[in-house]
Amino acid sequence: MSFQAYLDTIEVKTGFTPRQLVDQATNRGFGPGTKVGPILEWVKNDYDLGRGHGMALVHVITKGPQISSTHVGTTGTHADATDVLWLDGAATNPNP
Repeated sequence: MSFQAYLDTIEVKTGFTPRQLVDQATNRGFGPGTKVGPILEWVKNDYDLGRGHGMALVHVITKGPQISSTHVGTTGTHADATDVLWLDGAATNPNP
C-alpha cells in the first residue's frame, strides 16, 4: 500500500481528511517533537485506527507531508505519485 493510500483509507474510516486530523492533533497539542505513543493512543481510542494507519498520521503530524522519494515513480504496491502527500481529501487529489 502506498503512503498516500494509507491516508486515503484513513479518510474513509474516520470521515475526516488528513488535514482535518492534523488540525485536530494540533488542537490536542501534538506536533513536531510529539512521541509516537500518545498519537497512536488518540487515533486508536477515537477512530479505531490500527498501528499502520496510525503511523501514517504520526508522520504527517510530526514531520509534515514531505516523504522520501524512494518509491516515487516506481511500480509496485508501495509506489507513490509524488514525494508530497495530499492532505486535503482523496476526491480533490490531483495525483490519484
